Amino acid sequence: MKALLLPAALSVLIFASCAPSTPETRIAAQPAMFESLPAKQQDLVRKGEIAKGMNTDAVYLAWGRASRVFDGSEGGDATLRWDYNASTAFPTNSYGNFGPYGLGYGYGYNWRYGRYPYPYYAGPDVVYVPYRKATVLFRNGRVDSWEKIR
Repeated sequence: MKALLLPAALSVLIFASCAPSTPETRIAAQPAMFESLPAKQQDLVRKGEIAKGMNTDAVYLAWGRASRVFDGSEGGDATLRWDYNASTAFPTNSYGNFGPYGLGYGYGYNWRYGRYPYPYYAGPDVVYVPYRKATVLFRNGRVDSWEKIR
């Protein structure tokens, strides 16, 4: 029985780490952070929305952890920019090690000729192209502006 307990616990941890991050899961993980927000901001966070004047904790609860963070200064004020990235699938053709005419080359061995190159086509493939889906600009720790792809 104990022998099955460890693999079961590890699989639960692995599947839990793959769970999507939503405002509800972030609120459940950080209840004190959520309770410290004003009632109007709590309503926005539950909907996954942000507004001007929110602090970094409220934006984290609403939108999650930023993909990239930039510190800066503008007009004597400290600024902080959070970028949120996503990726989109882009179908393509894979030609292996690109050679002339878009063909890949592999190597074979023949008893008569020794090692020789041969062209091959690897087939269709999918490439994931990253893009910026949203940006939040904080001025002195509060949301000054934000933009998001529709």
